[in-house]
Amino acid sequence: MAGKLAVIGAGLMGSGIAQVSAQAGWEVVLRDVTEEALSRGRDGIEKSWARFVAKERMTAQDAEQALARITTTTDLDAVADADLVVEAVFEKIEVKREIFATLDSLVGEGTVLASNTSAIPITKIAAATSRPERVVGTHFFSPVPMMSLCELVRGLKTSDETLATARAFAESVGKTCVVVNRDVAGFVTTRLISALVVEAVKLYESGVASAEDIDTACRLGFGHAMGPLATADLTGVDILLHAADNIYAESRDEKFAPPEVMRRMVDAGDIGRKSGQGFYEH
Repeated sequence: MAGKLAVIGAGLMGSGIAQVSAQAGWEVVLRDVTEEALSRGRDGIEKSWARFVAKERMTAQDAEQALARITTTTDLDAVADADLVVEAVFEKIEVKREIFATLDSLVGEGTVLASNTSAIPITKIAAATSRPERVVGTHFFSPVPMMSLCELVRGLKTSDETLATARAFAESVGKTCVVVNRDVAGFVTTRLISALVVEAVKLYESGVASAEDIDTACRLGFGHAMGPLATADLTGVDILLHAADNIYAESRDEKFAPPEVMRRMVDAGDIGRKSGQGFYEH
């Protein structure tokens, strides 16, 4: 399966989705609000492919051809003829609903509208459109070129056909899919990691054990590739705080209520690898 894909948002996730899609033969329109954001996204894609070429995971010619399949734009109208649109902007329901309402008026009747959200219920996003049956969640994982999972999420009105289209797309770019049949906030993966991270932070905050020992316990005791606090640093403490807040706001389940130290770390800018300091120094 390949066709024309539009990706809204050229950040880490959006550019990663554009990268794997172009590599798989999709014609990609990558849209963001500024040329600077588009330039950063495109540079990240080029650097990633340069590493792949250096490691002989792809040829220079393949990388060049894939790059030629990516067009960047600040004009949302440029996505109008896409077969599939994937939104990958900041995790804020108001922003996503505004984008989906605009997309609804731009794209063809048969176009599938997908969101890369990790925690916001798809039904809430779909309600901003006149085609909730054509809206679906496609939750990719970071870094997209390296992570093999895509979590497909049914909204309350998502059709079987739409889910099948989303699966075919995700599988065409090399991902293995799991399906979330009931549209709970946080779906499966974000609920699991949020609950684990929140409890790990509580143990750390209360002095029960060090960050290193908590992570070692999860790695060696449970076979996790990475401990929860190291995962928080990699993903971004701010991102996981926002995700846990979204799930807690929806569920009122105390196990998702973020500990105070997470908020203070975000206030201080200690958000993990991208800032140089989180639960660990980087």
